[in-house]
Amino acid sequence: MDIEQRQAEHIEYFVKQASAVRGSALATIIVDATSHPSLFAFSEILAVPNILELEGTENSMYLYLLRLFAHGTWTEYKSFTGNLPQLVPDQVLKLKQLTVLTLAETTKVLPYDLLMQELDVSNVRELEDFLINECMYVGIVRGKLDQLRRCFEVQFAAGRDLRPGQLASMIETLSDWLMTSDNLLVSIQEKIKWADTMSQLDKKHHKDIEEKVEDVKKTLSFKADIDYRGHEEIYSEPGGVMDYEEDRGRPKRRRHPMG
Repeated sequence: MDIEQRQAEHIEYFVKQASAVRGSALATIIVDATSHPSLFAFSEILAVPNILELEGTENSMYLYLLRLFAHGTWTEYKSFTGNLPQLVPDQVLKLKQLTVLTLAETTKVLPYDLLMQELDVSNVRELEDFLINECMYVGIVRGKLDQLRRCFEVQFAAGRDLRPGQLASMIETLSDWLMTSDNLLVSIQEKIKWADTMSQLDKKHHKDIEEKVEDVKKTLSFKADIDYRGHEEIYSEPGGVMDYEEDRGRPKRRRHPMG
């Protein structure tokens, strides 16, 4: 089962759970969702009306916590620890995993120094173990660890929930991409049409040359045939020039009178 299908199933489960309770009971559901080892998307849970009702209540910090897991990072959590619930170890791990995904959105080459700073990791060995065991093995990222350059080259990273206002920017980006693709398609079609035209012209030119070659062959063959027949008539006629000349050149016998 791939990660996308697992996500869909977990999201559906927590959405149903959150829709069935209100108030403080939602805190447990939010903690469970943000601790779940295979759940990395939270926007659908955030959209549940019962969850949104936590705004302005004594449990509002759990709404803010869920928003942090949807869009935030480990560094942001440390900046608001006084206003957010204390995280359990599974939540800490999850938020650090999500932090890697956020960093991968901006660049595909992540320096070790940046990662260690953002993840509160003290050494390269610990960082590489985290990237291998908690990110690549889980399937949320794929990439190459480059110890010589001290960086992680990201080849794939799962997407995070869209931040507020990010949808308009994404639509604009996709629209630009679509326009560029359309222009590229038109250019390709024009090149194909030009190539077809040149191919037809080349075929016609090749055919014309073949026809001219055949005409020359026929002309030469006809001329050779005429020359051959002319020589044949000249040399094969009885009493022709050659025979006449030979007769003229042959000495005649004289008759001697008989005694």
